[in-house]
Amino acid sequence: MKVIYEDNHIIIVAKKSGEIVQADKTGDEPLSETVKKYIKEKYHKPGNVFLGVVHRLDRPVSGVVVFAKTSKALSRLNNMFRTGDVHKTYWAITKNTPKLSEATLTNWIVRNEKQNKSYAYDHEVKDSKKAILSYKVIGQTDHYTLLEIHLMTGRHHQIRCQLAHIGCPIKGDLKYGAPRSNPDGSISLLSRHIEFIHPVSKEQISVDSPLPDDNLWRAIAPQ
Repeated sequence: MKVIYEDNHIIIVAKKSGEIVQADKTGDEPLSETVKKYIKEKYHKPGNVFLGVVHRLDRPVSGVVVFAKTSKALSRLNNMFRTGDVHKTYWAITKNTPKLSEATLTNWIVRNEKQNKSYAYDHEVKDSKKAILSYKVIGQTDHYTLLEIHLMTGRHHQIRCQLAHIGCPIKGDLKYGAPRSNPDGSISLLSRHIEFIHPVSKEQISVDSPLPDDNLWRAIAPQ
């Protein structure tokens, strides 16, 4: 586990693909438990360690995850995520290149709980939620394109679903139409950057995730 930033109230770590942020029905140890163990050992804390989960990343996605170390930070961060005061930047590698090098996508997304999958529509349909993101092309190799993505809404599988809808599924994302999986089971989507005003100290926090340990990421990312 790589710690990117830590103080008395928050801890920001880089999640690897394949890790779950919070316990689920798989029974696998979540990242939240790994972080608790790290805090317990580092600060020799007796008893239970408080750690609040304020947001999640899908299992096959890597990158920045923020946790709260105090209840004060947790309630304030929860509110900041809800009101859009936390700004996240994602990077996604796609095989196909979008028709436009920069655009805003607006769709209506319907989540299918049984399939754990979302479907995007160009108009409002029953049980749909509006989903908006902007993207721009920031890197290319002979075979792949790197997109930088900003979310204006936070819907289930939003980036994966909306990019697939324009014919640009994320590399390795079989669920959304990629032709083949990545060898490590990841999808090529990275929570690259996060910035916000610290919920307690009011300082500006701005951190980047390291790139996945992968030759394609190193080749395609801006230097």
